[in-house]
Amino acid sequence: MRAASVSDFRALAKRRLPNIFFEYIDGGAYAEVTLGRNVADLESLALRQRVMRDMTRLDMSVESLGQTLSMPVGLAPVGMAGMYARRGEVQAARAARAAGVPFCLSTVGVCSVEEVAEGAAPPWFQLYMLKDRGYMKELLARAKAAGCPVLVFTVDLPTPGARYRDIRSGFTGSSGLSGALNTAWDGIAHPEWMWDVWLNGRPHSLGSVEGAVAQQGRRVTDFLAWIARNFDRSVTWADLDWVRESWDGPIVVKGVLDVADAREAVRCGAQGLVVSNHGGRQLDGVKSSVAALPRIADAVGDDLEVFMDGGVRSGLDVLKALALGARACLIGRAWAWALGAGGEKAVAKMLATLKSELAVAMILTGCSRARDAGRDLLDLD
Repeated sequence: MRAASVSDFRALAKRRLPNIFFEYIDGGAYAEVTLGRNVADLESLALRQRVMRDMTRLDMSVESLGQTLSMPVGLAPVGMAGMYARRGEVQAARAARAAGVPFCLSTVGVCSVEEVAEGAAPPWFQLYMLKDRGYMKELLARAKAAGCPVLVFTVDLPTPGARYRDIRSGFTGSSGLSGALNTAWDGIAHPEWMWDVWLNGRPHSLGSVEGAVAQQGRRVTDFLAWIARNFDRSVTWADLDWVRESWDGPIVVKGVLDVADAREAVRCGAQGLVVSNHGGRQLDGVKSSVAALPRIADAVGDDLEVFMDGGVRSGLDVLKALALGARACLIGRAWAWALGAGGEKAVAKMLATLKSELAVAMILTGCSRARDAGRDLLDLD
């Protein structure tokens, strides 16, 4: 199949990846109500078509956190991308660099922050707060030494959400000989992935936190189980000051859905926030990111930069988010599906597709500059 859209990359990833990893990318928490809302609420927004305007000059670039983005898109942190393609975080970061957009490396990426910085470019670095604060301080120092320009502090994961697909697939909660055999057969049934990732993509550890979990076992799932046990439920807004002691660059708080929390991010001196429900993977039943976006954008004004993730599947979705107050969109599943479908080349093609779709949407709504997008682009009647 020749991929023409994000949904096509999803179909290709489902075909190529072992079920255990596809379901990890694709699934959400509980009944996946919020996962569905993220997509449906974006789809329900109507763009306002305008005609007979000179659109010969089109500028999709935006300024963000001291950088110029070729389009208002970044690759959101996605865990374990190195299990979707060989050294997957490096491949995705290369595609992002070539496209002129940022790549954000997850704390639980297979490739370490040093490997991504050396193999592609210094990424934005996403931080989960773990109980071992000494190791957290060390990790921040490594990200700084690697040249990471932005820290994305994820705050909506004091404990993992219940992801039923992962239980059904055997990704979590599976142990013993039966679980090992099912996992092995899942890999053998996907020989292209087996050769690319399992045989030639080692080591299969979580590179940035490997030093803290070296004694926990050899499987990626062993690492993730240790991480899950060590998320810190005691974190408060005061801990942002602790992070700032080790980080003098921009901090973006990721996982905000409430206006009061957005105002706290401003009060604590964050430079940005991501309106996000963790892709529907945490508290199921909350509102979609795009539904929460306008009130948060209105509340914080120009006090910090507002980003959004969750449900973005096209360049049209990007423009809708910009119209409601986002500086840019962070996309997660879209690039993970593309990576699983075909590595760096597929991620590059997916980004080119988003850019082409955004250009069409801008031209047909009469928006010549992405940075000027406003609510007049939407038909809200």
